Amino acid sequence: MTSRKPDEPLARNSRLRLVRPRALATARRAVTTRRTRPAPRPPEGTPPRAELARQARHVLADAVRIARWAAVERGVTAAPRSGPGAAPAQERAAAALNLTPGQIRAGWDRARLAGLVELHGDTARPGWRLHAWDRDDSAVLRGWVALFDAWSLVHPAPEGVEPSAVAEVVEALPQVLSLLQLSQGPVLVPALLDLLGQRVEELREERCEVPGAEQAAEATEAAATTDAPVVNGTDGLPALLDWALEGLAAVGALTLDPGAEGRHATLTPLGNWAVWVKLEQICVAAQSPAGNIEQSAEDMLRGCARLTPGPARAEYRAWLAARTLSSAVTELLTVARGEDALLRGLAFEALRVVGAPAEAEVRATVAEPSLRPYALLWLAEYEGADPDDAQEVLTREESTWLWVDTAAAVADHGESELLVRHLDSAVQGTVPALLDEIRAVGHPRTVQVLVALAAAHPDPALAKAVRRAAFQVHTGGA
Repeated sequence: MTSRKPDEPLARNSRLRLVRPRALATARRAVTTRRTRPAPRPPEGTPPRAELARQARHVLADAVRIARWAAVERGVTAAPRSGPGAAPAQERAAAALNLTPGQIRAGWDRARLAGLVELHGDTARPGWRLHAWDRDDSAVLRGWVALFDAWSLVHPAPEGVEPSAVAEVVEALPQVLSLLQLSQGPVLVPALLDLLGQRVEELREERCEVPGAEQAAEATEAAATTDAPVVNGTDGLPALLDWALEGLAAVGALTLDPGAEGRHATLTPLGNWAVWVKLEQICVAAQSPAGNIEQSAEDMLRGCARLTPGPARAEYRAWLAARTLSSAVTELLTVARGEDALLRGLAFEALRVVGAPAEAEVRATVAEPSLRPYALLWLAEYEGADPDDAQEVLTREESTWLWVDTAAAVADHGESELLVRHLDSAVQGTVPALLDEIRAVGHPRTVQVLVALAAAHPDPALAKAVRRAAFQVHTGGA
């Protein structure tokens, strides 16, 4: 490069021009580089993913038809499930699709829970999975697993049963599914009932909720006065087990058949595969190499900052598997609101592992300036955008704010050379333009970032310009 003449304008100096802007994804990878984690192999005998996806498409065929109908009608009507426009919508959908109103309601619930449709107020819009349904087997399987996880919402619980008893059965059911998966064949319902009863009792003991004689008498007296059923020990579990098995059969996870020895349940290939996926996640949690499972979200993310992305994602999965998703998402977003920009970026990487259950809370953070760019990128990728193209959803100001935030993370935790390379990822074409827009976005770490960049950059002219900009921001000058 040539030297700058004394009277040459700053912006014309070739040394102060940035290289061609790279995708903003490069900025988000300044601290950690994405690498793929080899997927574990399912058990022998599991059908290929293409066959599993075909079965999932069959289970959700009516839901897809209803979702596509709603996508066409979205500008006219509310969702055909509830609300003031529900009845007319149900009638029109039933007539158009040759289904009964009951089938419409059930299919709509499945479409919503599988991510085939999204509700925006009273308007139904197609979800990203609906767009990818015919060509993306992974999207289909993820949609079916979301439905599998929500089986208790698809099949209403028996009337007159206390919510606490229903919650206990839902919490204990993974043990029942594990037995079905390990048996590799039909299991008699009485055997499943025995296991369910044992697991419910264990859960009550873990919570120290075994009632004493006086408490049991009070509960019985209260139930007698309110006509509510009494659920002590394992009373009421047979009906709840029937409800659970029927709910899982309704989403295609198992089959219920009569037999010479009595009714028995068998996992379908889809159900067997889904239970294996869940068990594999539990194994990841039990074998967490970095030992962050019991840590707070902040300490877990700090531990993962030293890992490459593959092992870091394994840690995220392990940490998430050990707690409820709602509390985990809340804790991650609390960390993201802190002052450490590196933890902010890592928190959203962990939220990418969470996926659909985090959507509502991530969407709510769009209104928060410090989280808005991260949330918009998260939502774009969640809705199907390629990570390298997701930055297109950001305005220039939001891109600049994110550049400064990532630079702060690099300055705090990275090396000087990395900070200099990060300069190349800015969306502006020249350093003067970058400095002008950095001053305009008002990031709280602007001065520190500019000072660190000036100290790190080997080009004296550029370093001087950056120091001048840092001084101007610090003093409030133009």
